[in-house]
Amino acid sequence: MDFVELEAIEGLRWSWNSWPVSKTESNNLVIPLSIMQTPLMKFNELPLLSYDPLICSRCGSVLNPYARVDYPSRIWVCPFCYQKNSFPRSYAEIGENNIPAELFPTYSTVEYLLGGHQGLVTPPTLRMNSNHNHTWGTSNGLGLTKSNSSSFSSSSLSSLDQRGGRGFGIGPVFVFVVDASSSLDELQALKNELLLIVAQLPENAMVGLIVFDSMVRVYDLGFTECLRVVVFQGERKLSTTQIIDLLGIHPPVRQHLGKSQGVQKHGFVLPVSECEFNITTAIEEIHQSSPLTPGHRSPRCTGAAILVAVGLLEGCSATTGSHIMVFTSGPTTMGPGMVVSQDLNQSIRTHRDINTGLAPFYWKSCEFYKQISEKLTDLSMVLDLFACSLDQVGATEMRAAVERSGGFMMLAESFESDQFRKCLRHIFSRDEEGFLNMCFDATIEIITTKDVKICGAIGPCVSLRKKNYSVSDKEIGEGGTNIWKLGTMTDKTCIAFFFQVSEEQKAQPGTAFFIQFITKYRHGNMGIRKRVTSAARRWVGGSAPEITAGFDQETAAAVMARLAVHETEKNFPREVVRWLDKELISFASKFGDYISEDPSSFRLSSNFSLYPQFMYHLRRSQFIDVFNSSPDETAFFQLMLTREGVVGSLIMIQPTLSQYSFDGPPIPVLLDVCSLSPDVILLFDSYFYVVIHYGSKIAQWKKLGYDRDPNHENFRKLLEAPEVEAEQLVAQRIPVPKLVRCEQHGSQARFLLAKLNPSATHKSSYVDGSEVIMTDDVSLQAFIEHLQELAVQG
Repeated sequence: MDFVELEAIEGLRWSWNSWPVSKTESNNLVIPLSIMQTPLMKFNELPLLSYDPLICSRCGSVLNPYARVDYPSRIWVCPFCYQKNSFPRSYAEIGENNIPAELFPTYSTVEYLLGGHQGLVTPPTLRMNSNHNHTWGTSNGLGLTKSNSSSFSSSSLSSLDQRGGRGFGIGPVFVFVVDASSSLDELQALKNELLLIVAQLPENAMVGLIVFDSMVRVYDLGFTECLRVVVFQGERKLSTTQIIDLLGIHPPVRQHLGKSQGVQKHGFVLPVSECEFNITTAIEEIHQSSPLTPGHRSPRCTGAAILVAVGLLEGCSATTGSHIMVFTSGPTTMGPGMVVSQDLNQSIRTHRDINTGLAPFYWKSCEFYKQISEKLTDLSMVLDLFACSLDQVGATEMRAAVERSGGFMMLAESFESDQFRKCLRHIFSRDEEGFLNMCFDATIEIITTKDVKICGAIGPCVSLRKKNYSVSDKEIGEGGTNIWKLGTMTDKTCIAFFFQVSEEQKAQPGTAFFIQFITKYRHGNMGIRKRVTSAARRWVGGSAPEITAGFDQETAAAVMARLAVHETEKNFPREVVRWLDKELISFASKFGDYISEDPSSFRLSSNFSLYPQFMYHLRRSQFIDVFNSSPDETAFFQLMLTREGVVGSLIMIQPTLSQYSFDGPPIPVLLDVCSLSPDVILLFDSYFYVVIHYGSKIAQWKKLGYDRDPNHENFRKLLEAPEVEAEQLVAQRIPVPKLVRCEQHGSQARFLLAKLNPSATHKSSYVDGSEVIMTDDVSLQAFIEHLQELAVQG
């Protein structure tokens, strides 16, 4: 079974593609019943339907290809609850040879453009590919029917403007929160990027500017006579009411998703078309704070600035589709959310300090940002953090607010780096119609067959605590609901959903069950869309061969990695590793083929054989083993893992390694110390780092300049090949990975050595001159042998 091809059709990866009929049998699988969903995955062919979906009157599911349809009676039967529903008049002409798009068998996913033509960016007719050789046209403006004509009707064209689509008048809102305590060079680089972004924003995009150091300054962009700011004291934690009163704004009645926005007219948040000159001038005029006092850190009130930004947006009701984008180059040293004191004699907290209670500001700051996250979720705001500093900035304290709002986090060394520039420009990229490549204020609802229960989700989402018949009492991650909220997401955002079989299961093996994902969101043009994905799988007996055939070990590894990260929030890493080991032993004992008490007889089928290897690398990864990472780095790594898809997660867990040599084209090699050789180049990709590792001979020839000698053209080409591949990896991934070039035995080689399987160490017996790793870590071979010994005891 090709799970990657299946994902390209559904946007889903299942840990198990066949489910046992009983709860006991499903629990014995060890790996939970789970689905990794990428809600906005790009498909080669996605029908965009310019009418509202048909909803089941009992369970709320959307009409889909699995529904049974009685065409003469114009009735469809819901596959989830078996409720009979009538088609509206607009579907009067449907028939077996004239079906609406949502019933077409190959369309497991369709997307609806709600509210008619408002915000529509695609024609209301959808031409099929050459395999189907027909076009979907409109019937009474609603139901899609098969049409032999490829031209638009005049009524359809009249609903669109000459540009082929339009959005609502009010665009997304961006409040730039800028750290003025940065150095002159850093501040200038940041200002240059912000000016570029403002110049390229759509005219209806709304902007605001807040600058902070020891004070918080909110710019009145509507005041034309001079630069006018409202100043807040950075030490104070003000309420939203106090912030609104001090700014002198009065919020209108809040509006919900799908309703027009009533943004309060004032000068703090304005459309770019009205304030481009003022915000450009204000950004250019941002100057560095007063010089540092020797022996002290810069005064920064980052938490207070974020609090003011939230109050400002709530005050003007510019909440739906709003981003608070924080640009900082150091830790918060005063006010709410404080990370460390200004006295340089006090070092910033480490993992050990946090675990032993020696981080005096940590828990209070975490609680502050947790409260911020709840406010952001309620108001559909997004918090983005761009931290460019050699020091920690407090990302681990801010993690809850960034993660739960669906915000973007980037850690880099400098605002002058390519990492920062590429990330920021990517975020503000536009689609083919000129709208920002963003979506806002999303919800994901799951409808299931009655025998399937929903346990929860792990990812950048928040439970809305809304229950129906399908919600399980067991909660995993964000549970207790069948509807989750996301402040924003991209076409790469992936969420892991967890399920269990009902105790009252009455289904028979061989019958089908259904799960439907309904994602409602605001498009970059501010129009409302609803994407519906319907999937079916089969119930099987507990020992059926379909269970083994349907196991996706890559998805299982990604799911267990998320569960492990979730466990680190309440347990020490050593306990998480112990939990992973226990689960792996149970898994091997359940699915291994062996003679009891005989480790040499242990075998795993090909469908299971890679899973122990994934777990070996996971327990050594930076997500669990935080010894060489700062708390900020750990927060960033874990946040990225819990929103990345299966392929990206696997690269994070078990990085890829390719070898370039004179012997032929590049080949993948084992992530093992034995892959190191003096006469090869290795390209290592761990998602966060891309390393080009030159063997000692290659490095020596490079220093001697052989690549510049026309007689050594092959050597020049050999050096170029990994560079080209590395540049492609860096260009296509956001956040941009750090590119490291290193030599064998050089200090930078540690980025690679730390991830290699230590099959040969300083304690091993080895041939003189062979490469070894100085570590006490157990090798993969020893790990597997120990696993076999424990598994056969069961």
